[in-house]
Amino acid sequence: MGKTIWHYINSGKCTASFNMALDEALLEWHSKGEIGPVLRFYEWSPATLSIGYFQSVSKEINMEQVERHGLGFVRRPTGGRGVLHEDELTYSVIVSEDYPDMPETVTEAYRVISGGLLEGFRNLGLDAYFSIPDSKEQIDGLKKPQSAVCFDTPSWYELVVEGKKVAGSAQTRQKGVILQHGAILLSLDAEKLVSLFKFKSEEQRQRMKVGIREKAVAIDQLAGRKVSIYESIEAFSKGFEKALEIQLEPYVLTEAQLLYVEEIERKKYGNIEWTFKK
Repeated sequence: MGKTIWHYINSGKCTASFNMALDEALLEWHSKGEIGPVLRFYEWSPATLSIGYFQSVSKEINMEQVERHGLGFVRRPTGGRGVLHEDELTYSVIVSEDYPDMPETVTEAYRVISGGLLEGFRNLGLDAYFSIPDSKEQIDGLKKPQSAVCFDTPSWYELVVEGKKVAGSAQTRQKGVILQHGAILLSLDAEKLVSLFKFKSEEQRQRMKVGIREKAVAIDQLAGRKVSIYESIEAFSKGFEKALEIQLEPYVLTEAQLLYVEEIERKKYGNIEWTFKK
């Protein structure tokens, strides 16, 4: 019996609003049976701060710093916390909830889907493993995060190397479809990242800066060299093929599909009312 075929899309560098609109459109098309499951890789132009669906801009984000650094800014359709998308590879997986052997629970589905990340890091020669919070304090911290910053602590089944988080992911389920997307850090600027968020005091900000460096790490630090986006895409695409036992086939959007993505972008992710609604 042959491997299941998944669509493969490498979008390259796109605006923040287009990136989120395309992820939503892929979910929509898959829910209608118009396309099969999808693995997508993409980048951001300009570099962007994305926030989770439930985050408050006024309470958590320092928009002056976002603008000072010339960053894009977008609200994701998924939960989670703020992520600076700069020197990274972003992935998204769109697959039905009833896909064979896909667990019903969110955390266990993370484990299955993130198996592709695990194999990808191993393809780069890195000894990655899943984070599994094992103390009450760690589990309570996941339920009530102490900061708006994604990379200050690993969550369930996120990827860790040498005890530090190397990828952050978020998931939503709509119309019978799972959308999981996340950031794979190629390098990390903790100073810039922390500057984008509001803190109760400067002391708290400095603690967060130190904490980020202790709890998160990028591929270049681990590999001891600069890993290109192309090498990363090859490593992680093969990782997903192995972990999910699938075969990837390139997929090209039609003109009509691109127009639909642009419509979602205009109504939602490129719309100030959507972005600043909380």
